Amino acid sequence: MTRVSNLMREWAIERAECEDEIVRWAALGHLHDVLRDGDPAELQAMVDDEFADLPGKLLHGPAAAGRLAREGVGDDGLLCAVAFHTLGHPALDTAGVALYTADFLEPGRAVRAEWRRSLRRRMPAELDEVALEVAGARSRHLRGLGGSVRPETDAFLELLRVRAHG
Repeated sequence: MTRVSNLMREWAIERAECEDEIVRWAALGHLHDVLRDGDPAELQAMVDDEFADLPGKLLHGPAAAGRLAREGVGDDGLLCAVAFHTLGHPALDTAGVALYTADFLEPGRAVRAEWRRSLRRRMPAELDEVALEVAGARSRHLRGLGGSVRPETDAFLELLRVRAHG
């Protein structure tokens, strides 16, 4: 979470976001995985029906967003980003797209480390293009394993295609 938070803070600063937004981006980096190690059965009980079919390892985002909302967080963009940081969603704001991307690109991930490093170097100037590359790779990987891609992920991919390629 700290590596993601550090990336988010760095990118917000590079984008010349205001101080409140820099703090918000960094907070997203810490909050997105707050329930990552939670028991899948407990997380399942915490999520809305729209997430009922998610595999256990993906429940932590929606569960964390639900808990944050119940504890009084009213920032809809932040809640959406936390809930969909593993799936992507067309309603993600700029910080949400950055979180989706940072979660995949954080420096602690060893798989395809050089490729990830090259994508990090393009951030945040090419946010939509890099996010599209990340979302495309994740979707291709999932389909290659015989899995299906959720409708919100497909809609996110399409939105990124439009924004990246006009």
